[in-house]
Amino acid sequence: MTVEIKSNKTNISCPDCKNDVNFIHDYERGEIICENCGIVISEKIIDQGPEWRAFNNSEKEKRSRTGSPISYTIHDKGLSTVIDRHNIDIHGKKLSGKTCQKFYRIRKWHRRSLIIDSTARNLSTAMTELDRLTSQLDITKGVKESAAIIYHKALDRNIIRGRSINTMITATLYIACKLRKVPVTLDDILKYTQINKKKLGRAYRLLIQGLGIKIPILNAKDFISRICADLELSNQVQKKACEIINLANNQNITTGKEPMGLAAAAIYIAGILEDERITQMKLAKMTHISEVTIRSRCKDLKTKLKIN
Repeated sequence: MTVEIKSNKTNISCPDCKNDVNFIHDYERGEIICENCGIVISEKIIDQGPEWRAFNNSEKEKRSRTGSPISYTIHDKGLSTVIDRHNIDIHGKKLSGKTCQKFYRIRKWHRRSLIIDSTARNLSTAMTELDRLTSQLDITKGVKESAAIIYHKALDRNIIRGRSINTMITATLYIACKLRKVPVTLDDILKYTQINKKKLGRAYRLLIQGLGIKIPILNAKDFISRICADLELSNQVQKKACEIINLANNQNITTGKEPMGLAAAAIYIAGILEDERITQMKLAKMTHISEVTIRSRCKDLKTKLKIN
């Protein structure tokens, strides 16, 4: 039985209790019922829903005739049509050679018609590069969508014009990771690109200033779970390292220090306390932080937190 409670969007009211706010719409019986007194106000209403039924999500998706949702990660936001490459008709039979040639020309001109100006070409190139980076870095769909939205905004404000597309889309991905507090460093992204670090930093600052983006400060705890997972350390080490960072935050020890270095130092100390020792060299290689920095952060944490 399909029943839905709706607020009154029409000028109807209950003749009995004068209710004109909430009504029950029973689409199976085709009735509008007053929620207060239960009187049937109208009969034979039209069901605006689909004519088919679905009993699970897979059936609902299969029978639905709507397209995929709009996505900024596609240069045309997914609004364009796609001509299938399979040369078969509706009955599953192969098309004749003359018809195949005709459809080949149709597909070719259809592809060309999708990218008709410089903005569309720019977006097509940028979104292809974004797909590659997010796939190699194992970035979630939400972060990818945020990066695409930032790029669209920058393109609308002419910040991208005259600059390298690959550099700018990489910078937007780095910004999106920071906004979503995803523990991805600049060195992690640079491993999969041929972009100079200085150029990427310049593009990053340009986008922040041009779009007025406020980047949240990352906490060292955001990196602990990632480092512990990469080094296959136990949950006890991870928990102890988080406790150390919490104590350091309460005493303002972490102010002005790089989060990745603090996270590496906290994990090193936690490993000693939990009898899961890990070398500073291995930590430095994993986090791209020098051993000198890790030793310095360990010394600060041990001295100020009085850890033996």
